[in-house]
Amino acid sequence: MTTKRRARKSAIGDSRKNEEVTIEQATESYEKWMRNCATVVASDVQSKHEQMKESPFLFLRGTFYRWAQQWPSICADLCSAPKVLAVADLHVNSFGTWRDAEGRLCWGVDDFDESYPLPYTNDLVRLAASMKIVIDAEGLAVNLKNGCDAILEGYRQSLKKGGYPIVLEEQEQKLGKLGVDSFKPPAGFWEKLNRLPTIQTPLPPHVKHALEKTLPNSRMEYKVVRRQAGLGSLGQERFVAIANWEGGFIAREAKSMLPSACSWLAARTGNRQSYYQKAISSAVRSHDPFQVIEGAWLIRRLSPDSNPIDIQTLPKHSDEEMLLHAMGSEGANVHLGSRPQTAHILKDLQKRKSTWLRDAARCMARTVEKDWKRYRKP
Repeated sequence: MTTKRRARKSAIGDSRKNEEVTIEQATESYEKWMRNCATVVASDVQSKHEQMKESPFLFLRGTFYRWAQQWPSICADLCSAPKVLAVADLHVNSFGTWRDAEGRLCWGVDDFDESYPLPYTNDLVRLAASMKIVIDAEGLAVNLKNGCDAILEGYRQSLKKGGYPIVLEEQEQKLGKLGVDSFKPPAGFWEKLNRLPTIQTPLPPHVKHALEKTLPNSRMEYKVVRRQAGLGSLGQERFVAIANWEGGFIAREAKSMLPSACSWLAARTGNRQSYYQKAISSAVRSHDPFQVIEGAWLIRRLSPDSNPIDIQTLPKHSDEEMLLHAMGSEGANVHLGSRPQTAHILKDLQKRKSTWLRDAARCMARTVEKDWKRYRKP
């Protein structure tokens, strides 16, 4: 038997073995691995479990490790597609806004925690499956076919054009129809941030140094609070430095990084920096100058206009197909970081059936919902 055939047989064997693992066993194994990689906040992990029980969509967001485990067997026919440095944990709430170096409001993928080399199909199916789950919960009015067609059209067009940054205040004026003209700063942003508990012990020197590097003056006075945010990353340590500077508040957050759950699946502890920096640096976008990796920590600016966007809170008059088209385009912007694969991806897309994305989305959504029903039982 050739080395290639042995590797293929091993991969098939692993996939079948993964199918027999329960969600409880997968969660226990993944969280044990997390604790071996970094300090874990136990109370945040418990909060994550409670939120995951609330709906299939929240469950999807909190269990990328389970997706990574089941995807190779359920979507085996898609795993031979060209590989890219993928977002991996892509879903309809993976997008947000930030200010670039020129102060322009930009929109795109705002979470690269799980980035990993994967078939390009992983990101598209996960995005479409999350859409299907939200549609089923009546959070979107678009139907699955039209939604998948919009994602694929946006993805193809962006690949062919070589990608383009999505700057809301410039060429993307049409995105006003998405409801982005209704993006408003969260009410009481600074009041809520300032009410968070101040840490009682000094910051570890390496975290303190990482935070101060991005402040206007490393010697300025600031306080440090603990913050709980997100869902997939709940359990990872977060510290926020808050200062009053030149007439208003500023804030910088340090979040402890973990490798992608794909490293857990491959039984590797990996580098805690993971692929985050490489993915965000190579993507076609107008970058957030305050988002950097310092050692094992992600540093970013917190502000009222640098926020994730919940698709289900957008105005009902928003054009959902246009928004999904933009999500597909942004997915291509990220995949263009693996530019040599572009021609191979377009060729692969051309040979696939017109229904491939919605068929795979249905299968993965059904799998997620089955796991969720089991997980939420007392």
